[in-house]
Amino acid sequence: MTDNSPLNNRSFAFGVRIVNLYKYLCSNKQEYVLSKQLLRSGTAIGALVREAEQAESKADFIHKLAIALKEANETEYWILLLRETNYLTPKESESILNNLKELLKLLTTIIKTSKQKLNPKT
Repeated sequence: MTDNSPLNNRSFAFGVRIVNLYKYLCSNKQEYVLSKQLLRSGTAIGALVREAEQAESKADFIHKLAIALKEANETEYWILLLRETNYLTPKESESILNNLKELLKLLTTIIKTSKQKLNPKT
């Protein structure tokens, strides 16, 4: 994976959106607890993708991306919770959820392909 990989670029751009959403939630909605959880999990995705670039082995690469996938799923939970508790409107959450779904698909595909290359008989 290079610095110009679609996963790296999208996870970084998503992290930027999460930071901006966190700032919005704190300043405009005075919401500090759920937004902090969102900030942690949403920015962890890109950090784990970057860690995976320097993986010590193919198994380590898969493991780091699997953790990124878990963080992405957790991020979806926080966005949905913020929407259902009216901190975000459906319209406000729609675009970021679409970006997140793209990341989930990319991570799932890369993990699946990497596992097949690691264990070609399975």
